[in-house]
Amino acid sequence: MLDDLDDIHPLFAGAPKTTEFKKLRKRIVRYTREAIEQYGMVDQKSRNAKWLVCLSGGKDSYTLLAVLYELKWRGLLPVDLVACNLDQGQPGFPATVLPEFLEKMGVPHRIEYQDTYSVVMDKVPEGRTYCALCSRLRRANLYRIAREEGCSAVVLGHHRDDMLETFFMNLFHGGRLSTMPPKLVNDEGDLFLFRPLAHVAEADCEAFARAMNYPIIPCDLCGSQDGLQRQQVKQILDGWEKNSPGRRQVMFRALMNARPSHLLDPKLFDFVGLQTSSDADNSTDIPDLS
Repeated sequence: MLDDLDDIHPLFAGAPKTTEFKKLRKRIVRYTREAIEQYGMVDQKSRNAKWLVCLSGGKDSYTLLAVLYELKWRGLLPVDLVACNLDQGQPGFPATVLPEFLEKMGVPHRIEYQDTYSVVMDKVPEGRTYCALCSRLRRANLYRIAREEGCSAVVLGHHRDDMLETFFMNLFHGGRLSTMPPKLVNDEGDLFLFRPLAHVAEADCEAFARAMNYPIIPCDLCGSQDGLQRQQVKQILDGWEKNSPGRRQVMFRALMNARPSHLLDPKLFDFVGLQTSSDADNSTDIPDLS
């Protein structure tokens, strides 16, 4: 069994020996493994494939990289992994941190420089948020890099709380019930996008990366504005969680337990064709007048 073994990948070297940390590590690894299996990220066709693991330098991507290598180290993830950092030209970005870290850990990697920051600053009006355009440019470059590296999937570090926040942003502002899927195919149809941390709480990622003392790069280098919709939703969820601990997990389980017949979308459920048992019986008695 995974958690009965003592040897670990170098990314876990120097891990705290406390019982609390061991439980944290086991929980993250277990939830990641469950998501990979539940959403079919690895099957017979994808064995010995290569994944592009996107590393921003934040707590979530460090956690993702470590856990995937832990699973691979244990023989539970039969794919090759290549870490990738896309340096988007934000002022003050510490360009040497990730290459030095990845070299030290012995992780195959690619560092790519693309100045999308200047493009975003030029195209987005002052006072508007940068995130949407920045994300699209980043994703396009990551897909290109994945193709060049011979990868079948781009792997991102979005976690459970990211998915909940996206759901409520779409509910409050987008007028739709949707969130970040754990697995999808890109528009071109040639690459998968995976989110193996789909079941992992943000607090666990933060606690893990902090305990491992990974060199965290701040996520506000672009000068992202206060009052973003995501931050507002996050504050709402934080308030609910504070008043009712465990609320986030209950809401997340709801995303895995959708009932189309109890919603209002006629594209998902045939309300017009819905019949009672008596209607069905009577329909067989209608004479054929042809």
